[in-house]
Amino acid sequence: MGAWIILIVMRSNIRFFVGIMVIAVLVVSFAVFGFYKAKDFLRGPKIIIESPGNGQTISSSYLEIRGSLKNVAIIHLNGRQIFTDEKGVFNEGLLLARGYNIIEMSAQDKFGRNIEKKLEVVFR
Repeated sequence: MGAWIILIVMRSNIRFFVGIMVIAVLVVSFAVFGFYKAKDFLRGPKIIIESPGNGQTISSSYLEIRGSLKNVAIIHLNGRQIFTDEKGVFNEGLLLARGYNIIEMSAQDKFGRNIEKKLEVVFR
């Protein structure tokens, strides 16, 4: 009879342990899924300007600004809204004044967070 009691207690412990493991796996799965869904909120907006370089001297009055955006809903170039393709790549032209020029880019993500980037170029 003692062996039966030990067997019943062991089965009960195994069920308890398996139940705890199932709950732990579910909690970890929900946490990973929540982090994956929240990654855009956690990272915020990002502006990457590929061309021209900051401080670059330009010999033409027409300047083409190229770059890409991450996690951005709205972007402005010198206060004017510009648009990107489906991959977040932008390509915009500007006319420069002779001498020192400051180009300002601002972006906002869908959660209302802003980022600004300044680009300084010289037109000679």
